[in-house]
Amino acid sequence: MSSRILIVDDEKGIRDSLKMVLEEEGFQTDTASDGEEALTKINERNDIEIVLTDIKMPKIDGMQLLDQVSKSHPEIFFIIMTAYASVNTAIDSLRKGAFDYLIKPVEFDDLIVRIKRLIDYKKLAQENKALKQRVSLEAGFSNLIGKSKPMKRIFDLIAQVAPANSNVLIFGKSGTGKELVAKAIHYNSRRKDNIFLPINCGAISENLIESELFGHKKGAFTGATEDKVGLFKYADGGTLFLDEIGDLPLNLQVKLLRAIEDKEFIPVGSTKPVTTNVRIIAATNQDLHDKIKNGQFREDLFYRLNVVEIKLPTLNERKEDIPLLVNHFVEKYCTEMGRKILGVDNETMKILMGYDWKGGVRELENVIERAIIFCKTNFITTEDLPDYIKGNSVYQAYPDSLKEAIKNFEREHILKTIKKFDYNKEEAAKALDIGLSSLYRKMDELGIPTKSVSEGQNE
Repeated sequence: MSSRILIVDDEKGIRDSLKMVLEEEGFQTDTASDGEEALTKINERNDIEIVLTDIKMPKIDGMQLLDQVSKSHPEIFFIIMTAYASVNTAIDSLRKGAFDYLIKPVEFDDLIVRIKRLIDYKKLAQENKALKQRVSLEAGFSNLIGKSKPMKRIFDLIAQVAPANSNVLIFGKSGTGKELVAKAIHYNSRRKDNIFLPINCGAISENLIESELFGHKKGAFTGATEDKVGLFKYADGGTLFLDEIGDLPLNLQVKLLRAIEDKEFIPVGSTKPVTTNVRIIAATNQDLHDKIKNGQFREDLFYRLNVVEIKLPTLNERKEDIPLLVNHFVEKYCTEMGRKILGVDNETMKILMGYDWKGGVRELENVIERAIIFCKTNFITTEDLPDYIKGNSVYQAYPDSLKEAIKNFEREHILKTIKKFDYNKEEAAKALDIGLSSLYRKMDELGIPTKSVSEGQNE
């Protein structure tokens, strides 16, 4: 075992015997005769992981040592040794951060068991910390892929809203990444060390969703054989992600509104309110304004949820991100499947750029996952794509150069949009989500006439 243990005791015989026993078990050890010497060694070295210390010592006692080291080296664990008369002091040391305590005279077998338990605990704590960091990384911005103007705007919104505690309402079609955005908000907020809890309001039956959200008491209904903590309480201190909020039944919308406003709710079958501190991020692919007009969604709940509104672009509105997304998914599924595929060839990329992605990023991911399975070379080719993709792409006749292919697509898309608005450049610029001057610059770069044929004839 590589853990270095510092033994601190003013009695040399105790120090020496503990050192001998611990080194026989494979531990590296060092000793100090009092707290002052121990503090010096801790500050000079960087490999001490555990301090085994007596309480009563000259100069700096064990409690003072614990207090000082816990502030400067919180990663070091303490085991306190004490006589029977000082048990209350030892218990106080636990309150101040010590991991464990032993009664003198120390039984060596008991000491070894406790140190091994401490090492197991420390290893688990480190693994949990690493897991939290990895989950935070995976669930944060790293999985939101894109450099297009619409995505940069989404990144800016997330960065602005994440530190606040305000509720957020995310609008977006299926496959646009609503849950990824919700996770990015959570893991970049002050609640990041607490739970992120997603629930799909449309996937749970109307009879069960109230119990799922708010919990129930034993005997509240048939099958309620024990008390159940609802997700609103389970997510206390964290973030509750309510996906497909438009599917929430009207009677529960009232209860949700009260829970948000009062920060408390009453479980099914109970009369006592339960308090909670939870941030709500809701999402929908429906037009809630229409549902409000039709009496299917409460307007007061809408405004309570919609403190900050985020509208996600479809993949077709940010096609310049497709090459980035394709490379991301190729790397992801090659890692999962143990494949060594370098990417997609130019012809395949042209087809992917020219396809109408009604299923959004999720559909693109599924296509790449399938292609990885069937790919027999270092690059994904058109043979690895589903027939429906190849048969419905407008990009198949474009040049091999990806840069030229994107340029051609931009020209085609801008021209189509301008014609749609009868050459009204201001309306076309709004639809394209660019400034009027940017539209004119693009038209000049791409060789698009600034006037229609009829406009030219009228002059």
